[in-house]
Amino acid sequence: MKNAIVTAALLLAIAAAAQAKSIVPAEPARHVDLAICLDTSGSMRGLIQSAKQKLWAVVNELATARPKPVLRVALYYYGSSRLKAEDGWVKQLCPLTGDLDTVYEKLFSLSAGGSTEYVARVMHEATTQLKWAKSKDALRIIFVAGNERATQDPVHKLRDTCKAAATSGIIVNTIYCGPEATGRSSGWSDAAAWADGQYAAIDHDRGTVVINTPHDKKLAELSAKLNTTYVGYGRAGKDGKGRQAAQDANASSLNVAAAAQRASAKSGGLYNNAGWDLVDASKEKDFDITKIKNEDLPEPMRKMSDTEKKAYVAKQASSRAGIQKEVMELSKKRDAFVKAEMAKNGLDEKASFDAALRKMVRTQAEKQNFKFEK
Repeated sequence: MKNAIVTAALLLAIAAAAQAKSIVPAEPARHVDLAICLDTSGSMRGLIQSAKQKLWAVVNELATARPKPVLRVALYYYGSSRLKAEDGWVKQLCPLTGDLDTVYEKLFSLSAGGSTEYVARVMHEATTQLKWAKSKDALRIIFVAGNERATQDPVHKLRDTCKAAATSGIIVNTIYCGPEATGRSSGWSDAAAWADGQYAAIDHDRGTVVINTPHDKKLAELSAKLNTTYVGYGRAGKDGKGRQAAQDANASSLNVAAAAQRASAKSGGLYNNAGWDLVDASKEKDFDITKIKNEDLPEPMRKMSDTEKKAYVAKQASSRAGIQKEVMELSKKRDAFVKAEMAKNGLDEKASFDAALRKMVRTQAEKQNFKFEK
């Protein structure tokens, strides 16, 4: 009997050891930093509108990457007559941030108007001003889009600026808004080559392909339902919830397709509001809800015990997960519908801003060993 017990214990130990070896630890998250620099001179209305329409499509593309990236986006604009000549008509709208609602809010503030476009200046500012991720395996990319000669800046030489970015481990991709050959002859392709990036030419006036689907309305409804699971806290809580609703409205003001893509982004893993939402914050390492002051909590939680607070946040998290699952299932159906409609109607969005951006990000991420869903 004793031998049988020892044997059973040994077998259990062996099985446990085998199981432990079979568990593969999750890959650590890796940073992807994107700085998007848009020419806002008078001829760039189509480019700005395309960026507003398809920002969430770019986020959704990155959400399929594995390991899951820690995404941060910065936004610059240049060439606007509203900016200062001494700054080279360049301005940072937001630094690198994981708060995608803030990025979208700033993007919606852009309008076209101006004529002096210093491409090298905006590259220089993005390279030197931003606090780029320092880890060796981080992906750091600047996107510059415009339609004038890239060599106009009298202060910063294009080649030197591009080489400085590359030396800092930052890739510069250039997107010329006009004929491909004109972009090559006006410095845009050279700039990309000097900074280890890629060059693309797009027809910014043609617009981006937008296809409405039978799933869009439901996705917009689920997006609004998701908002009810957010639990704002601290000084940023009220502003965060307000900004979230405002960006839903901005996307919806374009069309139901943009609203649907935003719903997908809010469920895809890269939309994180830990700075103002208790549910996202609870997923952070070392988060402890008992250390949050009662006055920083929403009114319904202030009289709860610590146990009740944890249960409340867990319930909201569970509700959110259920809604997000429904969103992702509908999003797959939506993607299939869009793909079929494009094939049926012979549509091609290769010459659009977001298609160029998504292709570049995916290609460069794959070179750094990110894997994407097919």
